[in-house]
Amino acid sequence: MTGEEWADDILGPDYRVRTLVLQPDDEGDVVASLVRYAPASAEPLRPSRAILYIHGWSDYFFQTGLAEYWHARGAAFYALDLRKYGRSLRPGQTPGYVDRLETYDEEIEASLDVITGDLGARARIMVMGHSTGGLVAALWANRHPAELSGLVLNSPWLELQGSSVVRHISAPAIARIARFQPKAPLPNIDPGYYARTLSSASGGEWTYDATWRPTPSFPVRAGWLQAIMFGHARVARGLSIEAPILMCASSRTVISPRWSEDMRHADVVLDVELLARRAVQLGSRVTVVRIRDGLHDLALSPRPVRDRFYAEIDRWSSAYGWD
Repeated sequence: MTGEEWADDILGPDYRVRTLVLQPDDEGDVVASLVRYAPASAEPLRPSRAILYIHGWSDYFFQTGLAEYWHARGAAFYALDLRKYGRSLRPGQTPGYVDRLETYDEEIEASLDVITGDLGARARIMVMGHSTGGLVAALWANRHPAELSGLVLNSPWLELQGSSVVRHISAPAIARIARFQPKAPLPNIDPGYYARTLSSASGGEWTYDATWRPTPSFPVRAGWLQAIMFGHARVARGLSIEAPILMCASSRTVISPRWSEDMRHADVVLDVELLARRAVQLGSRVTVVRIRDGLHDLALSPRPVRDRFYAEIDRWSSAYGWD
């Protein structure tokens, strides 16, 4: 269900936000936030194509360059701040917490209702997901065949760090904690290196809200991690997504207990080799592209790198007739 109408967004006059009122849970009222890039135009257009972007863990939408990229190609751009993240986080809520990834179906489908209301029922819609948002998007697309014209995944979290062996070994312990203390925080192992590669305060290019995107990240909780592991197990068994899929990830991973400037040219969050292996299990039409020197969020990589990322999306979307 939807709630408020479009209002001014924190990103400035070219962005609008709409609150999506969702079913309440044990923490009270729940909302999601749908952002639209809507720059002023002398001739307002009604595009026939739209992108719905879903962010990653401990994150929110602030990637304005991504919105501008899609707009320049004639697509309407929307971004979803999932429940209990970013614009959608309310006092007293556990940041980022759900115990089933299927819970997000509600805000995804509410977003699609708004998009088709804006653009018409014939609009072609593609979903783009980053990291955990990529996992959520892939699982949703598998459960909802024929609703999308394509799926673009930016470093999607398709397997637990360390491979399925680690997942199988750790699953029983996580399940025991999740059963009795689902919101119990697990040890936080985020050293802050990824934020160091991004933040303008530490040599990166980007400025963002540190409350909505904190360092270290939001605490990982047992019930949430169990939901993620269930999602990984489902991917490992193989999905049957009908829409064409583009999966992009960095060319390499650098994970170390000590900071290195080399981390500014690699994924320091996920094992990109695992992502590439899992990606081909998502459907029958999967394109895997490795972006040299890419960061975990390829859209936040240095300019030459993100230009290569966008060029690969151009090439793929042209091949499938989406340009």
